[in-house]
Amino acid sequence: MWRDHGRRAFAAARGKSTGLVTDLAMHVRDHLALSAAALLVAITIGIPAGAFIARTRRFREAGLAGVNVARVVPSLAVLALAQPLLGIGFWPSVVALVFLAVPPIAINTDVALRGVPFAFVDAARGLGMNERQVRARVTWPLATPVVFAGVRTATVEVIASATLAAFIGGGGLGEYILNGLAGGDNAQLFEGAVSVAVLALLAQGLLGLVERRLNARAA
Repeated sequence: MWRDHGRRAFAAARGKSTGLVTDLAMHVRDHLALSAAALLVAITIGIPAGAFIARTRRFREAGLAGVNVARVVPSLAVLALAQPLLGIGFWPSVVALVFLAVPPIAINTDVALRGVPFAFVDAARGLGMNERQVRARVTWPLATPVVFAGVRTATVEVIASATLAAFIGGGGLGEYILNGLAGGDNAQLFEGAVSVAVLALLAQGLLGLVERRLNARAA
């Protein structure tokens, strides 16, 4: 009798732990999907915007001012503005995170392209390269490490800020934090906070390795 009771208790505990792990894995998946979607859109917007700012002196100050204004707006304020305009759910959360991720990518792209030594560009032109070849073979390869540093910064910021998406139904690990705050459940709160911190640190470490390789290749 005691053995049967012990087996049932063990099976119930194992089932509960399996359910918790599965639930955590689903929230991590949703959090990564949300972050990845926002980063892909931000890269698509931020790199061309930074390149445009770097090439056009006339609009550079205005462009950088606009980017910096977007950078200082709090993430929660962006989410609050997105909710009445776009509703709730995954894509409104993506839009809000894109607003956060574009500035570091655009700023680093501008700095990277303007930081390419003119002597290298002039030497490439002297070898008979046209402007497209100069950009493809000289300018962008030298600028890539700094551009990637902006992507790395944006990635960490997006992963950390994606927790706020739970406030407008965006899902992800922020649901643990939101539910923990609402119900006074410190365990859920701790689980969500630690999971987000681990994801951000992993992203920082992995992208840091890639950045060092890019720097070594460009040197």
